[in-house]
Amino acid sequence: MDSRRRALKILHIDPERSWGGGETQVLGLIGYLSRRGHANHLLCHPDGPLGRAAGATGTTVHPLRLRNDFDFRPAWVGRWLIRNERYDIVHFHTKRAHAFAVWLGGARRGARRVVTRRMDYPIRRGCYDRYLYNRAVDGVIAISEQIAALLVEGGVAKEKIRVIPSGVDPAPFEKIPPPDGAGGPLIVGALAVLEERKGHRFLLEAAAELKRQGLRLKYRIAGDGSESERLKNLTRTLGLEEEVEFLGFVHDAAPFLASIDIFVLPSLFEGLGVAALEAMAAARPVIATRVGGLAELVEDRRTGLLVPPADSFSLARAIGEIAADGERRRAMGASGRARVREHFTMEQMARGNEDYYYDLLEERGADAVPGR
Repeated sequence: MDSRRRALKILHIDPERSWGGGETQVLGLIGYLSRRGHANHLLCHPDGPLGRAAGATGTTVHPLRLRNDFDFRPAWVGRWLIRNERYDIVHFHTKRAHAFAVWLGGARRGARRVVTRRMDYPIRRGCYDRYLYNRAVDGVIAISEQIAALLVEGGVAKEKIRVIPSGVDPAPFEKIPPPDGAGGPLIVGALAVLEERKGHRFLLEAAAELKRQGLRLKYRIAGDGSESERLKNLTRTLGLEEEVEFLGFVHDAAPFLASIDIFVLPSLFEGLGVAALEAMAAARPVIATRVGGLAELVEDRRTGLLVPPADSFSLARAIGEIAADGERRRAMGASGRARVREHFTMEQMARGNEDYYYDLLEERGADAVPGR
């Protein structure tokens, strides 16, 4: 801990029951803050994987069940905690957690409130959303410049927004060798929840187009979700049963990424794309759509290729282009790995959050020693 800063007590709120991309970021942030000497509490769903994972690290976990964005019944839990535990920071990590802020009132005026916005959906310019962002919290963290721009367009005060990109721990991916394509057809991989917004349909259509062109490739799709059966049916309709393998939910991204040669993320919406960061850390060239924060992390024609969303023909052309040049795949992978180390590590993300906490405390005249 920097001697010029005091240790903080932080309440993190993430009531989601299922595991999404943001939970890895929350765990990484809590781990960093704990190592820095801060006290961390987590208010989360009692049956969710986030609470179990955080509890195993020694984090104090409090239960919270929220049925929807307008469920005010558990508000007394949050109010009691904030009043009695005397937190310095209350950090809302999801959309539902942010909505919960409305019911907390002024539980303790000394605690600064901050929300992280991860999705690149537009903000409605209504009274409710203006209150959520401009009054219910003291600061807003946007994980990409694109999200920050959407927040401003939606009426969020620009001075309340801090851009802090998501990050990954490069260590598990450092020993993965560059893709060599030896021993059979190249393998194209996708790692994302199977939901419509992730655009898997366009990857399957691209695979069918490449097959018609005579390009022999294999495809491994990792993830689960509501689109699972529909995508499997589409695979059969397109005649891709021999080419496409659905792996279901993958707990460890590193072995999956080590097994593929090219990574594809054909999202229709994307806040930043942690899976793409992991693929870059694993030295895999990334083909992604030019949406949300993906265009900020993937350097077109240097670490991968960017294509228009919902365009299976452009996606097929990009896959074919990278598949045809092994030296280019390796060069793109090496550039992507270096880019993650320089700009998108978990420690850089967590340090940015910590710095913002101190800035918020100083802005409101709380007892924080001036930062470095």
